[in-house]
Amino acid sequence: MPHPTPKPSRHPETVDPLWLLKAIGVTILVALICAWLTLNLLFYRGQWQLVLHPTRTTSAPPSIAGAPYQLVHFGLDESAIPQLTGWWIPAAPNARYAQSTILFLPGADGSVANSIPTLAALHNLGINVFAFDYRGYGQSADTHPSQQKMTQDADSAWQYLETSRKIPAHQIIPYGTGVGASLATHLALTHPDIPALILDAPQADLLENALHDPRSALLPTRLLFHEQFPLTDLLAGLHTPKLLISTTNSTHPAFRTAADPKLTVELSSPTDAFFGPALTRFLDEYLSSTNQQPPSSNQLSPPSDH
Repeated sequence: MPHPTPKPSRHPETVDPLWLLKAIGVTILVALICAWLTLNLLFYRGQWQLVLHPTRTTSAPPSIAGAPYQLVHFGLDESAIPQLTGWWIPAAPNARYAQSTILFLPGADGSVANSIPTLAALHNLGINVFAFDYRGYGQSADTHPSQQKMTQDADSAWQYLETSRKIPAHQIIPYGTGVGASLATHLALTHPDIPALILDAPQADLLENALHDPRSALLPTRLLFHEQFPLTDLLAGLHTPKLLISTTNSTHPAFRTAADPKLTVELSSPTDAFFGPALTRFLDEYLSSTNQQPPSSNQLSPPSDH
């Protein structure tokens, strides 16, 4: 009787330690790549927080440093709901520049309420002033702001003045401060009938700011960052008359390369004694004589250029 053939003994399977290390390494690498891509996405969607710092308000002031004003809701969305809140501060009918209007474009921080001293100083020149909050700021629609939305909001403010207020383009002067300087310059480029442009202490061309922010470390910031608020290149090709206001010892590089005609002054604040004379000199030179009242005999002498 034949004996059964013994089955070969099976040795337990072993895993090559080198392969295991490679698998662990690949897993860690994939996890790091996924985490890095997630950080890129979060940075792309939330980068506005690096440069825009809005505050919300629930009520409007009773006056603008004593001057009466009208609270305006405009900028209708698809459902015909106003998205923007603004302040119309009218000049007296016989004021010096009663036929002209300043379109005030505020900066990135706070809300337009932070600019009341500037608005009062502008109104005291005898000119109409229209100021507003971008979406995400003040009493305007509650959403996060961005360069794209703020550009659209500036266009909406322009359209409001032209269509609702029936103010022609040659009587509207954009005044931009902070990042609003970029938006004001954009308006001047798209509306060549604008008679003049005023830029006050701009905060623009913000890529370098983002590159130095620790939250952008290890990310391709140059590729991802789009909240730049460009200014230098825009001003270099813009021949609209410009009043360029810088703060003491802080002149934006765009002012040096801005195309003529331009008047550059250095002021400490809107309460600076030269603020009114500087603007009056500029407006007298570049606003049509048909749009302003004759100068008063007690007008202060304009300051010299800086």
